[in-house]
Amino acid sequence: MIDIEGKIVSTDLLTECFCCDIAQCKGACCIEGDAGAPLEIDEVDILEEEYENYKPYMTPEGIRAVEEQGFMVVDTDGDYTTPLINGGECAFTCYDENGVALCAIDKAYREGKCSFQKPISCHLYPIRVVNFRNGGEGLNYHRWHICKSACENGKKLGIPVYKSLREPIVRKWGEEFYKAMEAAEQLIIDN
Repeated sequence: MIDIEGKIVSTDLLTECFCCDIAQCKGACCIEGDAGAPLEIDEVDILEEEYENYKPYMTPEGIRAVEEQGFMVVDTDGDYTTPLINGGECAFTCYDENGVALCAIDKAYREGKCSFQKPISCHLYPIRVVNFRNGGEGLNYHRWHICKSACENGKKLGIPVYKSLREPIVRKWGEEFYKAMEAAEQLIIDN
C-alpha cells in the first residue's frame, strides 16, 4: 500500500498488468457475481433522471427489474448496488450483435443520448474503492477469474492496471491524481 494524495492505494494497481479484453470475456462482469455494481448515492438520482434516455437500450427483462426493484437495491453489506435480473445479470445490461454484454447506459452515452456515462464503479473496474470512516479512500485491485484474459492481455501489452483505467481515474479524481500515480509507479520502478 502507498499513500497517493491522501488515498491509500494498493501497489498492485501500479505493478500488476491489466487491459480489458471484452472479445474474450464477453462482458462477463455485467452478468456474473452475487450482487449488482456498487453505486454512489448521487448516482441513484442520476440513474432515475436519465432513465428515459438509456431505457431504449435495455432488455425487456432489465426494464422489468428496474420497474420492480427501483434504480438501486441495498446489498447484504448495506451498500447501494444496481438491481439484478433474477439474481443474475445487471438490469442495465444490453448486448451487441456478437452477444457481448455491454452497459445500456454507457451505450446511450456514447451515442449522445445520455449525459451520464455509467456508474463509476463499473468504469473503474477492477479498481474497487473502499470508503473509510474518516472520509479517506482506499483503492484496491479486485481479482476475479473472469478477467483472466484481461490480465494476460495487459501482460502482453505491458500495461499496468491504473494505465488501462486512465479515463475513469481522471473522471473520478482528476488529472493531477493520475499524474501522481504515474510518479508513484516510477518510484517503484526506480527502487
